[in-house]
Amino acid sequence: MDTTRIGLDPNAELALSPRVRSWLRRRSSRADDWTAAQLAALKGGRTVSVVIPARNEEETVGQIVRTIRTTLVEDNPLVDEVLVVDSRSRDATARVAAEAGARVVSQDDVLRPLPGMQGKGEALWKGLAATAGDLVVFVDGDLYDFTAGYVIGLLGPLLTDPEVDYVKGFYHRPLVNGSHTDADGGGRVTELVARPLLNMYWPDLAGFVQPLAGEYAGRREVLESIPFVTHYGVEVGHLIDLLRWRGLDALAQVDLGMRTHRHQGTQALGRMSGQIMLTIMDRLDRSGRLVAQEAPSTLLAQFRRAAEGARELVVTDLAVQERPPLRTVRTPAGQVPPCT
Repeated sequence: MDTTRIGLDPNAELALSPRVRSWLRRRSSRADDWTAAQLAALKGGRTVSVVIPARNEEETVGQIVRTIRTTLVEDNPLVDEVLVVDSRSRDATARVAAEAGARVVSQDDVLRPLPGMQGKGEALWKGLAATAGDLVVFVDGDLYDFTAGYVIGLLGPLLTDPEVDYVKGFYHRPLVNGSHTDADGGGRVTELVARPLLNMYWPDLAGFVQPLAGEYAGRREVLESIPFVTHYGVEVGHLIDLLRWRGLDALAQVDLGMRTHRHQGTQALGRMSGQIMLTIMDRLDRSGRLVAQEAPSTLLAQFRRAAEGARELVVTDLAVQERPPLRTVRTPAGQVPPCT
């Protein structure tokens, strides 16, 4: 990587170890470093699946699917499979995705008879189970400005460097509020929760620009060997687990440019933050680095506005569930063992 792509201020040496600074130079790239034609020529006999988890995304999912199919399936033979995992949508997400050319599966229909769980991580795990590609790309279904460059960029390091196992996207995330736009105001949970905690406990991950990014890719054998937290802790859980298992140099990141999507309200972000915190505390506990007399409460009390300005107390259970590595669930014949 050209070091001008991610600048380091004079105080960077105080926060980043020489190992992380070296990683930033070697393992950060840009989506336009490759073209679809170049990667299709390098692909060889390997296959690529794109998984799009979608819940009530009828406005955006169709265009995402059409872009992938037109540019990366028909014009360039880079992607072999486009799968949309319908995560209990109440709108026309499934129909729109199918009409655009995706194969659509219902989250709860995959890996029966396992009982279904809720959450984004559950949809991702089911998408991994329902596809067969040697390389798997995950793309969120709520993107307004999606381009084929997202998939191209995420596949670039995997197809050109056999030492890279997992690639994270990063981007500028504008926060649009009426007529005002904060150019980098998105990613509030990243900056207020995930980044401070990762810097405290896993400083080797401090070089990731967007540790919670929903766009990433990996080798199937690696993805099937790690657990998937079923809620919003899935991405941070991946990074922590892969750092421990594969090491920092097996991870990479790619600048995907701009990401515009539907923003959630403050209370929804609070629930997301709670799940990420619980995931991080779980990983600290597993590694013996957290000493606590009792487990943290998973109940989050929030106050929302009710009629005539009154406040209503709402309690949400943020308990974090987790799917085991997929390879431990399948039998040798590829079937799901019966529940016991």
